[in-house]
Amino acid sequence: QVHLVESGGGSVQTGASLRLSCVFSGGTFRSYTLGWFRQAPGKEREIVAAIKRYGGDTVYADSVKGRFTIFRDNAKNTVYLQMNSLKPEDTAVYYCAAGQSLITSSLRNGAAYDHWGRGTQVTVSS
Repeated sequence: QVHLVESGGGSVQTGASLRLSCVFSGGTFRSYTLGWFRQAPGKEREIVAAIKRYGGDTVYADSVKGRFTIFRDNAKNTVYLQMNSLKPEDTAVYYCAAGQSLITSSLRNGAAYDHWGRGTQVTVSS
């Protein structure tokens, strides 16, 4: 059974940086596409970034392009989200997700992912 555990969230001020980590277990990590999603209070869950299995192609939400970077370490079974220049609108619970049978057009669709972590809170104050 695939298990995902996020960490690295916290409370920071505008302009700060955080690095989120998601440790994967229970499967063959390199065969999974990984995504980071977020959900703010009263809002729907949205894609932040995703990285495909094997080749590692990435996609980003327009709102985070140039500020956030997703990368994976297959030796450590971990996917990361480096978040720079944080803004108050980045405040949300951030979730890690994993799926095996995603095509490029489905990377932004949370319903396409099979496994989810419990989330980590990120709060950015002005």
